[in-house]
Amino acid sequence: MSRTDLSGALPHRLPDLLRPNLRLVFVGTAASTRSAELGHYYAHPGNRFWRAIHEAGITPRRYQPGEFASLIELGIGFTDLCKTGAGMDHQIAAETIDVSGFRAKMEKYRPRTIAFTSKKAASLFYGRPSAAIALGRHKRDESLPEIFVLPSPSGAASGHWTIEPWRELARWIAA
Repeated sequence: MSRTDLSGALPHRLPDLLRPNLRLVFVGTAASTRSAELGHYYAHPGNRFWRAIHEAGITPRRYQPGEFASLIELGIGFTDLCKTGAGMDHQIAAETIDVSGFRAKMEKYRPRTIAFTSKKAASLFYGRPSAAIALGRHKRDESLPEIFVLPSPSGAASGHWTIEPWRELARWIAA
């Protein structure tokens, strides 16, 4: 059972990696069980995240999950819509999804680009079904940075995998 802090709130499963003016922030739904156990983003061995960001040209080399904090030096940050739950997307309780808290973080830190790492995360943010969410760059909302939606790198979503939206993101942030 998770411990709570003195305020009664559940502890964050993974720390945000955010600072002002990042060039890119990756946003997931919630930490996977493996990521929560290890304290590293995209830590499951079957997850394509680390391979994808290198192959797409977002990072100069292939990083390991335990190195996630070093990406801040490349202007890349991380957060999730749910900071208290862990598991597969369908296991995350709806009441733990904090879209307003996420928006507040983006207003505070003002990254150049946000990249949702699944259609599910983007659907929760937009309040629309996943089927209504397109991959790639989205029309800009003046109150937010540029938004990209990427196919989930999770091994569980391998039937929907394509690296092209990741490459589109790499071209955008390099411009």
